[in-house]
Order: sequence, then structure tokens, then C-alpha cells
Amino acid sequence: MARVVSIANQKGGVGKTTTAINLSASIAAAEHKTLLIDIDPQGNSTSGLGINEFDSSSYEVLIGTEDINESIISTYMPFLDILPANIDLVGAEIEMVSMQNREKLLKTALLPALDNYEFIFIDCPPSLGLLTLNALTGSNSVLIPVQCEYFALEGLGQLLNTINIVKNNFNPELNIEGVLLTMFDTRLRLSHQVVEEVKKYFGNKVYDTVIQRNVRISEAPSHQMPVLLYDAISTGAKNYISLANEIIERLKQELEGTKNDKN
Repeated sequence: MARVVSIANQKGGVGKTTTAINLSASIAAAEHKTLLIDIDPQGNSTSGLGINEFDSSSYEVLIGTEDINESIISTYMPFLDILPANIDLVGAEIEMVSMQNREKLLKTALLPALDNYEFIFIDCPPSLGLLTLNALTGSNSVLIPVQCEYFALEGLGQLLNTINIVKNNFNPELNIEGVLLTMFDTRLRLSHQVVEEVKKYFGNKVYDTVIQRNVRISEAPSHQMPVLLYDAISTGAKNYISLANEIIERLKQELEGTKNDKN
């Protein structure tokens, strides 16, 4: 059964899609069967993995006209598949408003794919609308990217409030998977201050791995590949491999803890 993780922050430009692409690729590179679901109408996760042509997308899957397993596409990386997205999703939120159990459409659509993967990552749009609500309702947890810049914590209260609403009304199992610090500049005192502030706020939920500012990360999407394939020895690639290892290790510890509790 897959671990389903939404990557969400309604603040734009925090490295959400960059993390969705590069974390999925890094976990797949460790030979864990991984699915990346793009539910952002901009479709940047889709184009970032070189997927430009497809018959059906997350839009059709969400509104129930296509089966998820028929719409998933294999990427050029072994162990990594994607459910693509395009601009059609803009209309999905309007259509979903009048649908029954509209908050649980993605959760229901996901069911046939859960046993085919170890990890499923959902790249959410930069808003707290119905698409993000569906992602959170269908997930085990949420990973929150936070950029190491001024106003880093701005708007996070709103996201945490949404997570609590989802937890109380639709998905009691939803947890914070972790908080990822992105765009860290070692030369700036501000970056170090933000790290301290975020750690004070979220404690051990903050990943030890920090994603540093790296030109290779910025260049990789224009070549339609994750940084791991674009420049495997770059700082960006090393950061995301480290994050993937940390997430895999945390999950192992969690599963061991669950086994011990049962015993």
C-alpha cells in the first residue's frame, strides 16, 4: 500500500513543484516504485519530466471519466510514473462544486493505484481551493516546503488551519510529513534566521536536509528532467537525494514503531 504525500503550500515560488519532481525522481532512483500526481493546472511537474503529449490527465481522473491506471504514464526513469496535468484542470474546480462528495473525488480515484506503488506524491496548486482540499483528503500526510526568505512563515497559519479542517472533517489520519527548507543561501544571515524560526515553530517536523540555492536546480526544468539526471554531482541533486534518504529512513522508523506498539 502506497504512502500518499501531498506537497502543498498556497504561497507561490517556495519550491513546491521543484520538490515534487526532484523528490519523486530521487526516491525512484533508490528503486522504490513511485507515482507523481500533478493536480496543478500549470502542469509544471508534467512538463518538467518531459511529458508533453497524453490522452487523459488528472482532470479526467478527478471528474470520473477515466480510470487512474489508464491515465498514468511511465517516464524515462525506471520506478517513476506520472499522472499528468494540463490547463483543463482550471475548469475542474467549477465542475466539482456540484458533485457529490466533492472533497473525496481524488481519494476515491486513487484507490485502484494504491497497491501498485510504494510512494505517491501529489503536486498541489498554489492555492487552498478544492483541488488542494482533494489532495489533502486523499493523503496520509503533507510535506510543506518553506523558502528561506523574508515572510517565510506568512500564510502558513492558513495552511495549518486548512490541514486541521481536513483532519477534523474528511481525513482524521492526515499528518504533517515534514517541513522542508528550500532556497537556503549559506552566505545570508537571513537564511540562517529563517531556519531557526521555522525549527522553533515546527520542531522535529523540520527535515535535517535543507535545499540550497543552486543554479542547476533552476536549469533542469528547461531540459525537462530532474536535477539528478541533469547534473548528478550538483549540490541540488545531492540535497534531494539526501531528502529522499531521510524520508525513507523516517518511514522505516515509523513502521518499526508501529510493529513494536502492536507487540
